[in-house]
Amino acid sequence: MDANSGSAEFGAGGGNRTLEASLENWSFTTKLRPRGAARRAFPATPLGQARSPARVNLVLFEAGEIGRPLPSSDRRVRHVLDVLRRGAGEPFDAGVINGHRGRARLTAVAAESATFAFEPIHSADAPAAITLLAGLPRPQTARDILRDATTLGVAALHFVVTEKTEPGYARSTLWTSGEWRRHLIAGAEQAFDTVLPEVTWGRALADVVAALGAGGDRIALDNYESPAALGTALLTPGRPVVLAVGGERGWSAADRTALRAAGFAFHHLGRRVLRAESAAVAALAITRARLGLM
Repeated sequence: MDANSGSAEFGAGGGNRTLEASLENWSFTTKLRPRGAARRAFPATPLGQARSPARVNLVLFEAGEIGRPLPSSDRRVRHVLDVLRRGAGEPFDAGVINGHRGRARLTAVAAESATFAFEPIHSADAPAAITLLAGLPRPQTARDILRDATTLGVAALHFVVTEKTEPGYARSTLWTSGEWRRHLIAGAEQAFDTVLPEVTWGRALADVVAALGAGGDRIALDNYESPAALGTALLTPGRPVVLAVGGERGWSAADRTALRAAGFAFHHLGRRVLRAESAAVAALAITRARLGLM
């Protein structure tokens, strides 16, 4: 079977193996559907489009989408039908972005759309009072931080311009197209939460630091000039925490001076040098543990 053309070739030199593989694949896929179960009356994923996404823990909707038909190509429609395998009236865990969690049900499905109803049950949880400052990285690194920091739980994410930041990063379509919000939603769905953090990008480190509220603990991560590990930092549960993580090229001398002047204590993550996205996740996990949140 030619995966690109969809045609079968049964010539000499391997034709039987091709047919055998095709039959094996057919047998495997049919076993996924209960015997006697009818196929869903819903269009297959068009050629050239991604298949259904990996399973998520919570399906999030915008408030204005409840009760309104969503197109069949919408990832949530595909997820409910193809991954969760829900039929009309069958409930699944859902939530409204920055609003309630509860249960949703498929109320109508047509060839080109599907409609959902939502029952709110739980109010949104207040996010942990953790702010992450990250040196503006390459777009792919920023995508990982947006998703994983949201999953771990932060109140705000600021991608700051430092002396070593590549200026073009702020002009990436990740930011200009609004794509960045999609990664927040993916992170919140994974965490079974509805609340998205505040996000800014492209502002100077000094400007973001100057705008921070008074009080709380301030920690900057640095491989070179940190006297102690982050795990030894004295943090007080209930107090706000600001974590500053350098970009892929780290902090400059001027950046370190500015952070110290703003009251940041310097800590490290051990002898191993981590990627920026890994450092952000490790720092958040350690901080949450020190605050008794995990």
